[in-house]
Amino acid sequence: MNAEVNLDFGRAARTGFSEVIYCPGKSDGQLSLIAQEIARRREEESENESTLFSRVTPEQHEIITRHLPDAVFHERARITGVGTRGGRHYRGVAVVTAGSGDVPVAEEAAVTAEYMGCEVKRLYDVGVAGIHRLLARLPDLREARAIVAVAGMEGALPTVLGGLVSCPVIAVPTSVGYGVNFGGVAPLLTMLNSCALGVTVVNIDNGIGGGYAAATIVRQIYERQG
Repeated sequence: MNAEVNLDFGRAARTGFSEVIYCPGKSDGQLSLIAQEIARRREEESENESTLFSRVTPEQHEIITRHLPDAVFHERARITGVGTRGGRHYRGVAVVTAGSGDVPVAEEAAVTAEYMGCEVKRLYDVGVAGIHRLLARLPDLREARAIVAVAGMEGALPTVLGGLVSCPVIAVPTSVGYGVNFGGVAPLLTMLNSCALGVTVVNIDNGIGGGYAAATIVRQIYERQG
């Protein structure tokens, strides 16, 4: 490998899922080396584990597919996925957004969970500004075993969900909002100060972190049940 690129191929064995490649800031050459090394590993060692490239541009996807022609670009999620999307189909992940503007971050969460083998229920644009929309989906929400709640503006959605469901709620603040939203800091602080128990928070726009956490929870439930 090039001195600038050192992939962690043992991560799947340790944690249950392979390393996610964060693409912003990587040069075309670095990205090409990474894709080439993943392709070599898959061919020589017959490894077909799913690999995700996050925050991918269309131009970066083209570089990846030169070495990994089966890679799939999920445009709204800004993810390039290599390998099987799905698998054992663990059920119980729900991804919920406050508004339509939060969907790109929500899709990052949903696609991540799907590549980790989970079935994902998407409930979009059901924020507390029209709370009847959220209450109408209570049956779906109460079937979930982990919920990713994605919200910008004031970020109230996870707190409301935390008072309605018995499963963990992973709150994902987004940078969607007007001036004093401060690029997502306002909803982040709301979520961190939530009075609802069972709510935990990842960083601003970190859909992949929210989806990964929810998928890990659901997978462990199934694995412990045998």
